[in-house]
Amino acid sequence: MFDRDIYTDLQHRLITNDFDHGEKLRAEQMKRDYGCSASTVREALFRLSTEGLVDFQEQRGFRVPEKSAAVLAELTHIRILLEGEGTVLSIRQGGVAWEARLTAVHHQLSHIEKRIHASDDPSDLVPLWFQAELEFHQTLISACESATLKAMHVQVYRRFRQQLMIADRSFDFISKNIQHHHAIMVAALDGNEDLTRQKIHDHLARHLGGAFSAQDIQRSKSSAM
Repeated sequence: MFDRDIYTDLQHRLITNDFDHGEKLRAEQMKRDYGCSASTVREALFRLSTEGLVDFQEQRGFRVPEKSAAVLAELTHIRILLEGEGTVLSIRQGGVAWEARLTAVHHQLSHIEKRIHASDDPSDLVPLWFQAELEFHQTLISACESATLKAMHVQVYRRFRQQLMIADRSFDFISKNIQHHHAIMVAALDGNEDLTRQKIHDHLARHLGGAFSAQDIQRSKSSAM
């Protein structure tokens, strides 16, 4: 039997460091966390495996995906393509309402990131940052008028965040993040499509690991136009 609350909670736990990379997910144990049957937990895990947030193999059961530089680079490349195209479409179609939403979510994210930057122990701010960062990137593409693009983006974003769920908690990148998010917003509000794509690439480039170059992004951009 499918329980959306259990599914949603597990989804959140899988991308926010509640489980270790490669950890086995035992439905018989997890059922006690949720006060439900093991079959209900298994149904949620099966659904999450179709999203790439859980690995499933016959006879071996469910596991959290291993951390992989190659997987992270691939997910990053896809994010750059989706966010670049989605944001350009939002620039063309979003109007003042979209610009106002983008400004508002950026203000929220910037406030949280500046608090993190100033804090010796930002652990209490981690859940707020996870949500605010997702909202900013979703708002960038929110006016693109493509439900398929937005659905693909959120699935890729969750897998991307899962790969970084431990590394990002150090927040050693936060000062650059503040600059990057501001630069993306300014370029988008100015309606500068090429610069917006470039700033999105620059923001995510540290995760490419040499697997995809700036020239790859430019070629992909050109083929999409």
